[in-house]
Amino acid sequence: MCPRALSVRVLRLGAVPYAEALRVQERCVAALRAARRGPGQPEPVPVPVAAESVVLSEPLQPVYTWGLRGAPGAAAAAALRARGAALVAARRGGHITFHGPGQLLAFPVLDLRRRRLPLRAYVAGLEALVLRLCRRLGLGAARALPPPYTGVWMGDSKLCAIGVHCGNHITSHGLALNCCTDLSWFEHIVPCGLEGKGVTSLSRELGQHVAVSQVLQPFLDSFQEVFECALVSSEDPGD
Repeated sequence: MCPRALSVRVLRLGAVPYAEALRVQERCVAALRAARRGPGQPEPVPVPVAAESVVLSEPLQPVYTWGLRGAPGAAAAAALRARGAALVAARRGGHITFHGPGQLLAFPVLDLRRRRLPLRAYVAGLEALVLRLCRRLGLGAARALPPPYTGVWMGDSKLCAIGVHCGNHITSHGLALNCCTDLSWFEHIVPCGLEGKGVTSLSRELGQHVAVSQVLQPFLDSFQEVFECALVSSEDPGD
């Protein structure tokens, strides 16, 4: 991967609507594209320090999202809305899943070409950082499964879902880690399109309440180690 001298901005949004996290992510993507190309230059230029970002948030309300596959039919969509959830199509890989309070969403906006990192290796990096986080919290049994499965698992139950988008070598979307999520929301869908698999959370596996706020620092420590970077706090994607 790249030298540790590289910096990545950290935007901690807190509890916000899912749509707001997406908007911040898109501003970060636009900022990285602009920084890589340079004003008025037809060819890419070296990316300045801290042009990459990672957007962290906790969904304020329940929402079901899906990627390139697995959009619910009209009747299923109406039933999900009747339960009080929003529905959003997302530009990522993967089937339908749930995002809501008690879940950590992390959207890294990284330049894979600059990092000389293939997309599959990047996804493996996301899995590796969550596994490091789990070890920090005492969940040594957490594991990643071989392709075509993605994410981090405890037995046959998914603890962390991963769905990414990569355009012009710039990543967006990322992962959703269940901290103290109400897992009953997953009962109304086939999460990630995987029949016969369950969903779990840090709180369930550790036998105690684990809030998103408790996970942020160990998550960032793991991110810094896996992606070999220095993290810089930021309040605005364009600063």
